[in-house]
Amino acid sequence: MRAAAAPAQVGRAAGRARAVGGRSRGASRAGWSGIPDDAHNGAVGASSDVPALRRGLAVLRLLASRPGPLSAAAVARELGLPRSTTYHLLAELTEAGFATHFPEERRYGLGVAAFELGSAYLRHDPLERLARPLLRRLVDVVGRTAHLGVLHGAEALYLLREQPRQPSTIVSDVGVRLPAHLTASGRALLAHLPAAQVRALFPGVTSFVERTGRGPRDLPALRRLLAAERRRGWAVEDGYVTAGFASVAAPVFDHGGRPIAAITVTFRHVCDDECGETWPDLASEARRAADALTDRIGPRTRERPPARAGGLDA
Repeated sequence: MRAAAAPAQVGRAAGRARAVGGRSRGASRAGWSGIPDDAHNGAVGASSDVPALRRGLAVLRLLASRPGPLSAAAVARELGLPRSTTYHLLAELTEAGFATHFPEERRYGLGVAAFELGSAYLRHDPLERLARPLLRRLVDVVGRTAHLGVLHGAEALYLLREQPRQPSTIVSDVGVRLPAHLTASGRALLAHLPAAQVRALFPGVTSFVERTGRGPRDLPALRRLLAAERRRGWAVEDGYVTAGFASVAAPVFDHGGRPIAAITVTFRHVCDDECGETWPDLASEARRAADALTDRIGPRTRERPPARAGGLDA
């Protein structure tokens, strides 16, 4: 029953929040994350013309970005809000179920209503819906098969596939999982992960399975490959998964600059040994599609991670 009541709760919370905003002076022009729309460097609470709804959303985004609950003072400090306004917003969010108050700890975390919204978002398959027309357009431009993939542990999982009118038979169908270190889509994402996470996914030599005798066989080799591909801007796979096929892939980022998916173009290519080809023309189209999907997901709250490969700092 709570899920059905959530829209009404949101409406009541937004109405009360507007009242709070009307009493609060000096709130800055800010987006969802609290980053100003004009200068991107001011405090959330600096100008009275900013709707309180945006400040409430900024609070939710802050709570979602932290590993544990936060005190009201920490929320106020992080977002540049007056403490009185922060307490009002947290009280309204708590009443609506979007925040939870832990009185013994004097801290606040996300509430069950936030979980319900997130679950509803996932039920709508938003990533696939946003990506499908972009993949179709990419296939029309390059005339090759295109995929949308995500990381699932140490594997690449394919969510979508779009094919040209005369498709080639390839392994990576929807729902197929393949070793991430061998696939272009997997490495396009691994290259932007923290070093410790990459190391945790590939803790030993046994983590590096082979399919065709090509590809990285240990963590140092993977690190070098990720570093090169991150500098280049796209990942390349030449017969690592299926002999006679190659792929290029570009990463897609979420609001926080974290890699969440990759767009891949796969095509026939035969060479006795790895020829070192990187297919920049195909890669530029894949990158264009990946950037478009990143923009469709929404405005980023910070720049993408600095240019260091995921496996280099282990």
